[in-house]
Amino acid sequence: MSDSPLYNSIEDVEAAAQRMRNFHQTGIPAHVPHRRAALESLRSWLKANESRVLDALQQDLGKAPFEGYATELGIVYDEISTMLKHLNAWSRPKRAASPLVHFHSTSKVYPSPLGVVLVLSPWNYPLQLALVPLVDAIAAGNCVALKPSRTSKATSALLIDMLAEVFPPEFVCGFPGSGQMNDWLLEVRWDQIFFTGSPNVGHTIMEAAAKHLTPVVLELGGKSPCIVDKDANVTRAAQRIAWGKGINCGQTCVAPDYFLVHEDVADELVAKLDACFHQYYGDDILTCDWWPHMITRRHFDRVMGLIENRNPNARVAFGGHGDPETLRIEPTCLVGVTLDDPVMGEEIFGPVLPVITYRTLDEAFAIVRTFEKPLACYIFSEDKQVQHRVLTTLPFGGATVNDVVIHLANNHMGFGGVGNSGMGAYHGKVGFDCFTHYKSTLRKGSWLELPVRNPPFDDLKMKMVKMMMR
Repeated sequence: MSDSPLYNSIEDVEAAAQRMRNFHQTGIPAHVPHRRAALESLRSWLKANESRVLDALQQDLGKAPFEGYATELGIVYDEISTMLKHLNAWSRPKRAASPLVHFHSTSKVYPSPLGVVLVLSPWNYPLQLALVPLVDAIAAGNCVALKPSRTSKATSALLIDMLAEVFPPEFVCGFPGSGQMNDWLLEVRWDQIFFTGSPNVGHTIMEAAAKHLTPVVLELGGKSPCIVDKDANVTRAAQRIAWGKGINCGQTCVAPDYFLVHEDVADELVAKLDACFHQYYGDDILTCDWWPHMITRRHFDRVMGLIENRNPNARVAFGGHGDPETLRIEPTCLVGVTLDDPVMGEEIFGPVLPVITYRTLDEAFAIVRTFEKPLACYIFSEDKQVQHRVLTTLPFGGATVNDVVIHLANNHMGFGGVGNSGMGAYHGKVGFDCFTHYKSTLRKGSWLELPVRNPPFDDLKMKMVKMMMR
């Protein structure tokens, strides 16, 4: 993707932002019919260009068309449909109760767009993680500046073209990536910054936003644990872990990152994981047409290094090979891993499954607590008390019980992190709320003035205020 001649300096970026501010001040983006038309136009473009979208995803990450649709395009369609279904209701002012002490008055809460928001999206789900926040922001009545990652070149170029074809630049503006674009964007004042990426870059985003007191939503990551207890359905656990870890070759922010497995079932789980991966992707996984690849050679080398640089007692239970020509890495299970191994020192973002065994849940919890609060947590167990202990004891952004990953695809719930894994949430109504300021208003009648609040004060007024404000 080449740099756009329109944005060759911070002055160009500021000028584009100012055009969006001016357009937002006209009130047009906040009109509900305008929001609906914009979302319908976006959906129409995607429907007409599905093959282009899926081809771009396959080019960037090796995603099969089924995976590209199921994990990216289909989720965007679902978000658009949800917004169109509920937009009228969500955008209406809502009555609120008024306390007796403010008699006679009525209260209302007005959903109000934030203004001009900046969305910075990543490369691992380059379509979904760009367009779902875009959809939420448009539905809430905002103007949007979107900068996709320059690492996912084909999809990001397609996104820039799409935005130019679907929306006027004063309403939605696409900024192509360049060596300086992030710096320029972070110098400009926005009404909100929505960032999806690594915790390290999240620190930079917050620091830049602090200059203007710009609110931020950070969708980050971390080492998400997957606990497999002794009473788990091990066959089902293996099937679902292999599916979830295989999606996008493990390059998923909510992928199960490491595995805490009860010692009684560890060998069985590893054997069944091996069988499931080969059932899904064939005998030679590195040549499977629907096995995705790493995004770049740098990421390929990093993940291969995590496999190769392990303690002397750790071993590869299955997998372990990669092809630098295709950037594919086999699903690889490491056993005998310790917390000092490099694979436990960072978010893996690849198809590596380090297994650590435990005897008691307390031991497993102690390991989880050695890391920052994760974006996701998974528990495989048929014991509801075990499930409850995990869900209520450990801190995390979101969780799935007896499966992995799928909680983020339910837009009846918000999706987001906690602590080092992020702040704020989106998807569905929570996504609409993410890009909305709710104005609290109170309208007081002028036909009556109650003198109880006005000086001079006496014992009777004190009794009356105590009665009304208990």
